[in-house]
Amino acid sequence: MIEIFKTSVKRKSDSHKIVQDLKNIIPEARINFDLEDCDNILRIEANHFDIKSVQSLLQKYGHESEVLIG
Repeated sequence: MIEIFKTSVKRKSDSHKIVQDLKNIIPEARINFDLEDCDNILRIEANHFDIKSVQSLLQKYGHESEVLIG
């Protein structure tokens, strides 16, 4: 399963914290941000995960997100 999110994350420091927290929730996942993309893309590749949990975590950090590809 691969999900791509458009996010409001702009700073690398924020992206690093979010990735660390996501790795705790989805340890087997491949997770990365592309902050050079105009949509500040978050890409998650894993067997299974809850999209709402990911969006809740981003919201906890004060960021918005929207699923682009599923």
